[in-house]
Amino acid sequence: MRIDIITCLPRLIESPFSDSILKRAQQKGLVEVHLNDLRKYAIDKHQRVDDYAYGGGAGMVMMIEPIVRCIRALQKERPYDDIIYTSPDGVTFDQSTANELSLKQNIIILCGHYKGIDERVRQHFITREISIGDFVLSGGELAAAVISDAVIRLIPGVLSDETSALTDSFQDGLVAPPVYTRPSDFEGLKVPEILTSGHEKNIEKWRFEQSVERTRKRRPGLLDQ
Repeated sequence: MRIDIITCLPRLIESPFSDSILKRAQQKGLVEVHLNDLRKYAIDKHQRVDDYAYGGGAGMVMMIEPIVRCIRALQKERPYDDIIYTSPDGVTFDQSTANELSLKQNIIILCGHYKGIDERVRQHFITREISIGDFVLSGGELAAAVISDAVIRLIPGVLSDETSALTDSFQDGLVAPPVYTRPSDFEGLKVPEILTSGHEKNIEKWRFEQSVERTRKRRPGLLDQ
């Protein structure tokens, strides 16, 4: 899988891909992550990628020309399954979307900035708009990192335990059950006996019941779905 992230601030997003699971995934050759500096596609020597909005109003708007230049340059090299724009008014990102994107071969993620991007980009070049929540960030870089992390960890071979991603919260429409590790008794705070019983069937039943109960208390909307 290849993920191309288009950003006018590439250094802002370098760190998440330079350590831990995401770094190892790249080293294994399971995924390629490329940060494309939008300013390299600017139309003038000052590397401007934004301009004032037609009709007035506060804030600047990302220009259509640098964005389209960058997208077309990437598309000359390979086909892309999706061109994603990170936007507050996009479809809310969830685990099912992460699962779907993990099956793609090549995707582009365009990071928004300022007051957004020229609407013509959204209308004619973007295939999917994604929001990571009902709040506004300074730019789309953090959202792009969140999306990439959620997607990459689902690729077979990325996690050392292949079943780990399949038991994550939301994979079955429920939040995850509580988990414990050693010691089994810490200052009188004990691990539920069922988990140390060795009875696999009963343990799985307990975990499912705990997931349902925790979901009912903390995220009841998931049960409605």
